[in-house]
Amino acid sequence: MTRDEVVARYGSIRPVAWGLDVPGVTTMLPPTTGRTIALTFDACGGPLGSGYDQALIDFLRRQRVPATLFLNSRWIDANRPVFGELAADPLFEIANHGTQHRPLSVSGQSAYGIMGTHDAGEVFDEITGNRDKLSALLGRPPRFFRAGTAHCDDVATRIVADLDEHIVNFDVNGDAGATYPPDQVERAVLTARPGSIIIGHMNHPSGGTAKGMAAALPRLIGAGFRFVRLSDFLTL
Repeated sequence: MTRDEVVARYGSIRPVAWGLDVPGVTTMLPPTTGRTIALTFDACGGPLGSGYDQALIDFLRRQRVPATLFLNSRWIDANRPVFGELAADPLFEIANHGTQHRPLSVSGQSAYGIMGTHDAGEVFDEITGNRDKLSALLGRPPRFFRAGTAHCDDVATRIVADLDEHIVNFDVNGDAGATYPPDQVERAVLTARPGSIIIGHMNHPSGGTAKGMAAALPRLIGAGFRFVRLSDFLTL
């Protein structure tokens, strides 16, 4: 679907829902997946968010824990060699975290002080700018999308679906944008249940995410949970 087609279809439709969990957003794995948990990590990019938490990724590799990585276009540009290493590692899958890390809105809604997209055309741009980058780098389009701040409205979710991506958020906020100290990350992650999707962040190496995950994940594994990538259980 082209930008003009998106604008023609959705330009006059007003949203009725806004937030983290609106129609068209997946927040948990299907109930048939048993004692499985999907780990997801965002890399948001921009002047304050283009770091790389290598300790976190090294821990996941040592423990052979798979994860889905939602990467923003700006983060990819700032970390191209690292991106190549992550994309080549079968432990991870790469997903779309937008072009400018904007909340996905057709009416200019904002979240955490970040102004969202203003109309259907800007929604298209936020999705496809990074989708096209990832398609060129990976040789295939990404399957999953998460908006900047994870906020979106119910019109924007329909646009994402029309562009053949699947919006995935979470039911466990593992690090609150990498602001939690390690003990709080550990406590949050240990609230996961069968089918949970956990969000964390891999772009703030000075935060508590790596240490908190390193404390929590072995305990979940010891309790009989296994970790999966989103594509292992979610389809478009």
